[in-house]
Amino acid sequence: MKAVIALGANLGEPSEAIELAITLLSQASTLISRSSLYTTRPVGGPPQGDFINAVCIIESDLPAMDLLSMLHGIEKIMGRERIERWGPRVIDCDLITYGEELKEEEFLHLPHPRAHLRRFVLEPWLEIEPEAVLHPYGRVADILAQLPLSQ
Repeated sequence: MKAVIALGANLGEPSEAIELAITLLSQASTLISRSSLYTTRPVGGPPQGDFINAVCIIESDLPAMDLLSMLHGIEKIMGRERIERWGPRVIDCDLITYGEELKEEEFLHLPHPRAHLRRFVLEPWLEIEPEAVLHPYGRVADILAQLPLSQ
């Protein structure tokens, strides 16, 4: 099933961290496409440096919860520590969509609950999939057009 994964980092060597995370993802799934790297200001959380962000699309046969666990595993082996919500991080791997699944479970929300509010997710996604749709919100291009530039 097609999955959209958003990646972000702002500690250490963020560009290298994004590249490594994508490499690890491609070893455990089929990488369909990946965006350019985007430099973005942090949204929420404490004062911190800018992020490097990217989005990739993969194909996976794993159940959604197992795919999310794999993403958390990549974060863990790369040294991610969950100390402060929306704080600085060495890597962040978010499952944005998984096919057209809609889920509201304790640890799994599909689509990602804030994806439709995040320019740093939508812009790179639109780059690699111009006709992308974020269910149930609509076309990514239309959602992005309505967001303030500061998101």
